[in-house]
Amino acid sequence: MIEVRHLSKSYGGKNVVDNVSVRIGKGKITSFIGPNGAGKSTLLSMISRLTNRDAGEILIEGRELSQCKSTELAKQISILKQSNHISVRLTVRELVSFGRFPYSQGKLTPEDWKHVDEAIAYMELGELQHNYLDQLSGGQNQRAYIAMVIAQNTEYVLLDEPLNNLDMRHSVQIMRVLRRLVDELGKTVVIVIHDINFASCYSDYIVALKNGKVVKEGATEEIIDSAVLKEVYDMDIPIENVGGRRICVYFS
Repeated sequence: MIEVRHLSKSYGGKNVVDNVSVRIGKGKITSFIGPNGAGKSTLLSMISRLTNRDAGEILIEGRELSQCKSTELAKQISILKQSNHISVRLTVRELVSFGRFPYSQGKLTPEDWKHVDEAIAYMELGELQHNYLDQLSGGQNQRAYIAMVIAQNTEYVLLDEPLNNLDMRHSVQIMRVLRRLVDELGKTVVIVIHDINFASCYSDYIVALKNGKVVKEGATEEIIDSAVLKEVYDMDIPIENVGGRRICVYFS
């Protein structure tokens, strides 16, 4: 379990994350939702220790994050940020192999390459694995970076808007992959996501944020509720039941 206690972060005197406390249960997909500026990405970044906090505690398996060595933490938590840029010209396969660095320190073993191959197969990148990243479309590039995170083989997988630059088919593919990581491999996935219908259809637990604070958190069916979503997004969002899924009709 990851436990966040009274976490705060400010920039230029403005509280971006304001006294947030949440628990992220193991073996689930937890989605952070909310409007722009809600603090979702900053919260995720602090949980992964990419961003320093101003106040509060973050515990992973009961241990304060600040007490974890970076090499240890990289075997527990992997994160994919919104903007990814590597200046060196790499193939897809080379990029995915970077996910094994915490284990191999660059000297990959047959076990490492097995994880690389599995991650490439998961993301259906086999035919592209020897292509250079600058030869790929935006969506293909995003899939390659997600494969790198999968190859890292951590218990906790954190993804900041993983559906960026993806069409509908590949967005569904990635959400299905994340679902499989949880259901088949027992991973814990935490995502920042804008499309509340993807959150509704694939999440086990949702944390709704607004203005740096948690408005409400709970099981998906508790959060995908017109009254809750009205408070979060300041708009009326009717909800329809389609095939047993709660679908938000926010475009009408």
